Parts: sequence; C-alpha cells; structure tokens
Amino acid sequence: MSDEHKEALAKGREQGRAVRMYLEALERHKPKRGRKRTPESIKRRLDNVTRELTDADPLSRVHLIQERIDLERELATKQTAVDLTALEDEFVQAAAEYGRRKGITYQAWREAGVDAAVLRRARIGRGAGA
Repeated sequence: MSDEHKEALAKGREQGRAVRMYLEALERHKPKRGRKRTPESIKRRLDNVTRELTDADPLSRVHLIQERIDLERELATKQTAVDLTALEDEFVQAAAEYGRRKGITYQAWREAGVDAAVLRRARIGRGAGA
C-alpha cells in the first residue's frame, strides 16, 4: 500500500469521525417539545422527591427513587456542556468532501438535523450529492 493510499485512508477516517461526532452531538442535544427544564427546576423537583420519599409507601418509593435517579442523570448532563461549535467547525471542514465521496445529498444532511447555515459554511448546496 502506497503512502498516498495510507494518507487517503487516514483522511477518510478523520472526516468520518468529524461527521459522526457532530451528528451524534446534534442527536443528543436535539430540542425537545414542551417547557424547557432548567438546572434550577430539576433541583427543585429533586428536593420535592426527597421530601416525598420519607412518607411514601413501598410502591411509590420505588417510583420516586427511579425519578430521583433520572433527575440526577438529567442534571449531570445539563451541567456537562458540549462544545458544539468545535464539533461544528470540524464538520464544516470535512462534510463537503465526505458527502461527495459517500454520495450524501443536501436533503439527507438536512433530514439528519444539520442546519442550512452549517451546510452553507461547509459549501454544500441544494444540488450537492448523488
């Protein structure tokens, strides 16, 4: 295998990694319907659950324990900020060439959740792809 071939493979892996990381981050941070929960509202509910646990019957207690676990997990993820801008910048650098090589259309990128402004930055237009 030539050095050029090895470099091309490494570049392809790096582009694939950048695209995958960005799409996964978009998926994890997709806006949810309804009222937005803040860390403060989650903490308030945690306090309420803790108070309710003291007088709860066994069946209610197990439901409250699970709610507490879910709230603690949600609070931890809210406090762990993901730098979408860095992932977006890497995506912008890789997406056009990666998309051409893999035959990914503008419409496919959009349906995957990539914002039109990000695709413009990546120089991917409506006529892009297979």
